[in-house]
Amino acid sequence: MNKIFPSAAEALKGIVADGQLIGVGGFGLCGIPEALIAALRDSGVQNLTAISNNAGVDDFGLGLLLQTRQIKKMISSYVGENKEFERQYLAGELALEFTPQGTLAEKLRAGGAGIPAFFTKTGVGTLVAEGKELREFDGETFVMERSLVPDVSLVKAHRADKSGNLQFRYTSRNFNPAVAMAGKICVVEVEEIVETGAMHPDSVHLPGIYVHRIVLNTKPEKRIEKRTITEKAGV
Repeated sequence: MNKIFPSAAEALKGIVADGQLIGVGGFGLCGIPEALIAALRDSGVQNLTAISNNAGVDDFGLGLLLQTRQIKKMISSYVGENKEFERQYLAGELALEFTPQGTLAEKLRAGGAGIPAFFTKTGVGTLVAEGKELREFDGETFVMERSLVPDVSLVKAHRADKSGNLQFRYTSRNFNPAVAMAGKICVVEVEEIVETGAMHPDSVHLPGIYVHRIVLNTKPEKRIEKRTITEKAGV
């Protein structure tokens, strides 16, 4: 089975549709599948619910889909760097399911493991727990959280072999593996494709059984979200 597609647009063809639940890997602007996000925008699909740690910035990452109003709801843990997100949310144009970061990671991990729900102490006694089942375990209260299983997951990895085995680089090994495992269909954007068997088994961070389609992007933009500079003394 050939998993390699010639472009991001071809990799999304026939699998994205209006109203889908879309999982997107990355943390801030690190490790985001930027070519796949741009192709999703260009596909014109509407009324998406996006699962992502954050919503990118105004003109990059998922911010591109907010600009075109293709996202109707975000399931996120942090949204502080996107003014358009803020504007749409405060205007009632965008729904938001604010989720603690660890809970969001576990929702995706559990979804990939076939676990429909789990109990956690995080959020008990706060708005996070409103309308959810509470249960006592060993004298303490826990809230039930449903797992997340995206219709399509968009993921960024550093390297893939032709069977779809993945290797992530540094911080990009954050939400990407969990998002990949959780998706019913997983599309991965990589910077390098090697022959099957070229990666040492201990270097494989996610097995190819989770990966359905691969697209090569050898020159990702890799923007810096906030550049900070320390001036040298005496300069």
